[in-house]
Amino acid sequence: MKKLAVVFLIALVPVFGFSQSIFDKYEDMDNVGSVIINKGLIELVSNIGDMSDDPEAKEFIEVASGLNGVKVFMTEDSKVSLDMAKTVKKYLKSSKLEELMRVKDKDVNVKFYVREGKKKDHVTELLMFVSGLENTEIGNHGRKLETVLVSLTGNIDLNKIGTLTNKMNLPKELKDAGK
Repeated sequence: MKKLAVVFLIALVPVFGFSQSIFDKYEDMDNVGSVIINKGLIELVSNIGDMSDDPEAKEFIEVASGLNGVKVFMTEDSKVSLDMAKTVKKYLKSSKLEELMRVKDKDVNVKFYVREGKKKDHVTELLMFVSGLENTEIGNHGRKLETVLVSLTGNIDLNKIGTLTNKMNLPKELKDAGK
């Protein structure tokens, strides 16, 4: 009986310990830009940053060290944008995320969702979905985006999210999440 229990637990570890995100399907699409930062790189940067005397760098390292991962997906393709919206809606139904805030400016919609953390101003997941950009030009490379999806997981202090946003060049709307 013990052997059966051990085999059962070993079979379940990959399902619970190493499950992929519902959004990972966008990582391999040609018409989707993605930035994926995993815990290993975050820890490496944190270790290097500990040697810095720069107060801004120290604050960034403090915030970043609580992260388990960062995923950013961007597209200018309207079909992919619709699929992202459907996937976010599906994810929200199955997860324990609650809406933190919405921002609407002309046709652009920015929505923030969070999963509560152990402390009042901390969350374990922050999801930001930006739609309606209508091919807004981003950066100096002529890239025009329609939809952006950002997922942060870990122990996230909402009061310090602005520091993370500035240093990682994440969408500036994330700063509003801490307010």
